Amino acid sequence: MSAVYILAAGGTGGHMFPAQAFAAELKRRGQNPVLITDVRGLNFDDGFADVPVHAVRAGTLSARRPLKSSKAVFDILAGIITSYRIARSLKPVLAVGFGGYPSVPAMIAAGWAGVPRLIHEQNAVLGMANRLLVPRVDGVALSFDPTTGLKPNHKKKSLLTGNPVRADVMEVSDKPYPPISDQTPINILVLGGSQGAKIMSEVVPAGIAQLLISIRSRISVVQQCRMENLVSARQVYDRAGVTAELVPFIEDVSAHLATAHLVISRAGASTVAEITAAGRPALLVPYPGHGDRQQAANGSGLVKAGAAWMVEDMQFTPDWVAAQLEKLIGSPRALATAADKSRALGLPGAASALADLAERMAKAGGAVGASWRAAA
Repeated sequence: MSAVYILAAGGTGGHMFPAQAFAAELKRRGQNPVLITDVRGLNFDDGFADVPVHAVRAGTLSARRPLKSSKAVFDILAGIITSYRIARSLKPVLAVGFGGYPSVPAMIAAGWAGVPRLIHEQNAVLGMANRLLVPRVDGVALSFDPTTGLKPNHKKKSLLTGNPVRADVMEVSDKPYPPISDQTPINILVLGGSQGAKIMSEVVPAGIAQLLISIRSRISVVQQCRMENLVSARQVYDRAGVTAELVPFIEDVSAHLATAHLVISRAGASTVAEITAAGRPALLVPYPGHGDRQQAANGSGLVKAGAAWMVEDMQFTPDWVAAQLEKLIGSPRALATAADKSRALGLPGAASALADLAERMAKAGGAVGASWRAAA
């Protein structure tokens, strides 16, 4: 029977992409997802086909900026009131939060309205918004095991579902790792998060340019590049004689993952989920700006499994890139082995697993217990 599910997500790709995949799975099952986000989330509304989207006010508190925090309190209260009215009107069977501070007003309002609540954590470290919500919700869906920041009583209501990836990426999981021979190009996919990463545009082209002509002539690059870095990166590749497609945003990530022999990327949760769902080896460079080191935690499991190699920003240099590529391209078997290990870590059915959990919780009115976990 069709029912309404509220989805609450912050306005960045790391929160919105899993929500999109989950919404699509709910729609496929005949359910009615409704998204609550902030104005930034409206930039992603193209990914929510036939899903009503509500933008509410939200804010983040900062001890260092008390005036900003004062405004944030009023914004949060306004967002809670608006979200409460939405919940009372729609009568959802469950509210599912995907993190980010804009998810907080909607999830608090759902509690006020008596709606059962489930949060999904994308990273290997519990995010700030979810840390606030986790004592108050009925269930916690995890993308990594272990996930740092969960207290023992929170673990009792948690379940590993994985991080939902889009349907087109799921399809790549069925495609084999492309074979490497002396006659085939080496396809490298370079990603940099939802906005691109300046360091990727500076380091990767320069590193590839250091390789012997016999190696770099075989390399084909697809790279996400900020607009302000496109010209300089293009010049480096052109001087090195490297075939490269540089774009500010890669529209069809799945198609490039399908042909990639290696991914060079940040270690954001959605990126890691897509890399492992596709079963591709990776060079990972965790974003250093997160105080909780969430991206380093995300990538550590891949490194331990032999599916990826990871380096910190300060050590991510053209020399390092050149040395890694020379070693890996000279050992196709090592790349293929890493691809197999990456695929073994992937959870391409995460959207379905999360939807199963959501429907069970909705049916049980949010009750959590042995039967809730055993049904998984």
